Amino acid sequence: MTERKIILKHLLSCLKTYRKEAILAPLFKLLEACMELVVPLVIARIVDLGVGGGDRMYIVYGCLVLVAFGVAGFGFAITAQYFAAKAAVGVSAELRSRLFTKLQSFSYSQIDEVGTAAMITRMTSDCQQVQNGVNMFLRILLRSPIIVFGAAIMAFTVDVQGALVILGLIPFLAVVVVAIMAAGIPLYKKVQAKLDGVNLSARENLQGARIIRAFCREESEAKDFAARNEALCREQRRAGRISALANPFTYALVNVAVIVLLIVSGVRVFAGSLEQGEILALYSYLSIILVELIKFANLVFTVTRAVSSEKRIAKVLDEKGEPSVTAPAAGERQTSQQRGALRFEHVTFTYRGGGAPALDDIDFSVENGQTLGVLGGTGAGKTTLVDLIPRFYEASGGRVLLGGEDVKSIPAEELRGRVGFVPQHAVLFKGTIRSNLLWGGEATDEELMQAVKLAQAEDVVAAKGGLDGEVAQEGKNFSGGQRQRLTIARALVRKPEVLILDDSASALDYATDAALRRALRSLPCTVIVVSQRVSAVRHAEKILLLDEGKLSAVGTHEELLKSSPLYGEIYASQTRAEGEV
Repeated sequence: MTERKIILKHLLSCLKTYRKEAILAPLFKLLEACMELVVPLVIARIVDLGVGGGDRMYIVYGCLVLVAFGVAGFGFAITAQYFAAKAAVGVSAELRSRLFTKLQSFSYSQIDEVGTAAMITRMTSDCQQVQNGVNMFLRILLRSPIIVFGAAIMAFTVDVQGALVILGLIPFLAVVVVAIMAAGIPLYKKVQAKLDGVNLSARENLQGARIIRAFCREESEAKDFAARNEALCREQRRAGRISALANPFTYALVNVAVIVLLIVSGVRVFAGSLEQGEILALYSYLSIILVELIKFANLVFTVTRAVSSEKRIAKVLDEKGEPSVTAPAAGERQTSQQRGALRFEHVTFTYRGGGAPALDDIDFSVENGQTLGVLGGTGAGKTTLVDLIPRFYEASGGRVLLGGEDVKSIPAEELRGRVGFVPQHAVLFKGTIRSNLLWGGEATDEELMQAVKLAQAEDVVAAKGGLDGEVAQEGKNFSGGQRQRLTIARALVRKPEVLILDDSASALDYATDAALRRALRSLPCTVIVVSQRVSAVRHAEKILLLDEGKLSAVGTHEELLKSSPLYGEIYASQTRAEGEV
């Protein structure tokens, strides 16, 4: 599919809802153009017949006609602007909505590939550029060409020789506009790319403000941002210089045409073959053409920016969402009553462009109600393994079974309703404690407090005044350990078949961590605890020891101490460290 077809596909589909506005806006602009084209003829007659003939009543009637045309043209212009703005804003809103919806269908790897800053730029700056382009397109595209060619035709009704001068100007102006447009499109594409970099730098600094200050990197980060900002300014200046050439070239060409027109027509006025009002009408038509060509040049630049932005939007919208996110694989489901039972059958997983497999031939099973510990060093594949269960990623090889059913065949919404997931980074949303807990599902206050109690977060809720306590953006008014306990409570509200704790108790003190583990053992669901600490998994019925994506050993704590040198080494090093502390 060509880029032009991609652009038309998205814009036209968004405009379908605003088909009426997209038709009425140019139509009213056309009516306004007709009013404007008649005005020079009325002025010419006022000059020749009213002023030249000494007919005052004709002058009065002519002025009243001009006023009527002006009022009508103003009404048509306001109406056209209303419909154009409504369609443009609607298209922009629809594009933002589609981008957001598409983002929800992306896998983790796709989100990483697109980048948060780039996605924000597409939803804000790029959508705004498209909105401006659609607005101007509907108002100017039909009006300007009709006025330009209409003025040329009307000039022929006044005087053929003068009209030929005007007509000869149009091709030169068209060449200027097309040349500038061809030079401007790639430049505006670079501008938007540089804007991504500026947004990324600003976002990273806002999120990492504490780290930046802790390491005294303010000056370094300011220099980095200044460099990115200067790069953006350079590209904007380059694009601006190209755009700025339009008006001088256009004015120069039109002024040359005015000089030629005045020379040719002036001689004929003195010879008596051309009236003064007629030369005034010719000059008016030439001025109208000048104004419209400038408007059309501005349209070209605005549309150029919009096209560049739409290409970036289209690149995201045409990306296919991951099957692991959007829908189960085709085929009949083989349902089972093995609630909470989990099995990995020789599972392999490789990240896109990742080279070596992140997981290689992982094979194990867990019965319902058991606790599974997943232990390993940084980069061992622990998080990747648990991400395959709710199908955040799809296994490259082998099968992941939940309750005896391949997770690929379970609809995403149903699958994730059966799995409670607590990620490494505890995320809370602005609102109240209650609104955050209810992300886990519908529940009464008693059920919410039961989940809070299990998560050892009663003191957290009490300190904030109860379930209606305020939660700031990203939970900034809670400590790391408090956020972790609330996210665990949120997952428990769901009453899942499988509860996954991905190193989600790392900020808890040993006493709270131990109390949490005891509470979780009373749950009737399968619990998966991911950690780098042996103390967090030692009481699990089964422990997986991962090493560089491979399953190094499986067993209980006692069994692994006897059979796995690596496990014994990890346990001994952590025991010594805790003893030293």
